[in-house]
Amino acid sequence: MIPDITIIWEWIGFAIRWTHVITAIAWIGSSFYFVALDLGLLKVPGLPKGAHGEEWQVHGGGFYHINKYLVAPERMPEHLTWFKWESYATWLSGAALLMVTYWAGAELFLIDPAKMELAQWQAILISGGSLAIGWLIYDTLCKSKLGETPTVLMLLLFVALVIMGWGYDQIFTGRAALLHLGAFTATIMTANVFLVIMPNQRIVVADLKAGRAPDPKYGKIAKLRSTHNNYLTLPVIFLMLSNHYPLAFASEYNWLIAALVFLMGVTIRHYFNTMHARKGDLWWTWAVTAILFIAIMALSSLGLRQVPLEEAEARALTPTEQRFAAAEGFDDVTNYVMGRCSMCHAREPFYEGIYHAPKGVFLETPGDIARAAREIYLQAGVTDAMPPANVSFMEDAERDAIIRWYRAARGTEVAAN
Repeated sequence: MIPDITIIWEWIGFAIRWTHVITAIAWIGSSFYFVALDLGLLKVPGLPKGAHGEEWQVHGGGFYHINKYLVAPERMPEHLTWFKWESYATWLSGAALLMVTYWAGAELFLIDPAKMELAQWQAILISGGSLAIGWLIYDTLCKSKLGETPTVLMLLLFVALVIMGWGYDQIFTGRAALLHLGAFTATIMTANVFLVIMPNQRIVVADLKAGRAPDPKYGKIAKLRSTHNNYLTLPVIFLMLSNHYPLAFASEYNWLIAALVFLMGVTIRHYFNTMHARKGDLWWTWAVTAILFIAIMALSSLGLRQVPLEEAEARALTPTEQRFAAAEGFDDVTNYVMGRCSMCHAREPFYEGIYHAPKGVFLETPGDIARAAREIYLQAGVTDAMPPANVSFMEDAERDAIIRWYRAARGTEVAAN
């Protein structure tokens, strides 16, 4: 028997996703903490020379007295903690997850032949290239005179993100479109840390060590990029979670849903930023957020995109799908899946309480089943995750048949390569 690379690959993906979530929690947590700290600083008498403000905090049974220096202290401290690896590790693990899931599984998760006929290498090139090009455009805008008008710059950034969301949806699957928009935004955020904020801080540190007075402009530049990161964080989290919710990614208006999510990120962060700055509680922002969310729910219902059953039955299979359809046992597996799974995984589900196919996965035609072969193998073959609670009474012999069919198709694939 060939090594079960599918199970190994699934665990690799799980490990990377786990790492990504852990590092993202660390990055977002420290980012939100320092934004709140910065906004809550008090200017009181008796501050050390060069200090901009102070704050007293209590946590874990102890008290903390924090001073912030707007440019830098007179003397470089012996112990200096840098906050950077949280950001780098989040982006690197996210990039690895993009490769493992969307690049390696391009035919299933990335490429949508109904939108654009792409070879796997072309789709991957667009995927990776768009992230780099997006950063270059954003960085150029920030370094232009627009950097002196932060509000106008933020509006242009919002327009650019909406255009990118629409563009991704013209090329990739809906799932990949929103995920890539999140990766596009996260790339900007991490590049801000790696290419702007950290280098500027190193310049300040070098000036202090050399006995020079640091130039305040470096702190001003870093603050602009940090502000962008602050307002982009919540939308990025939504976009990274969106691939689990077809009502978000499978909608005809998924790019518009993403645009409204970016606005929600602004309203939510504006409330907390204002509160932390002790400028009052702007409760109206929550009303605006609720209205935006209701609009998102309405758009998802209006624009739920799915290929009609007749069109799905007539669709030509891809080479990989043909390999699974031609493998021994496919006819039996098709009967099992249609009998045990298609009542929920249908374009018009008829199982009570199910109104949309779970995760947007359809299992009504031989082409549907060949396309979802890997998920069927993992969810209903080697595990009993599906059907949930085995409500349709799938038998062990049927699960064994799924395993034999999938491994037979994979053996054919390995032999062909």
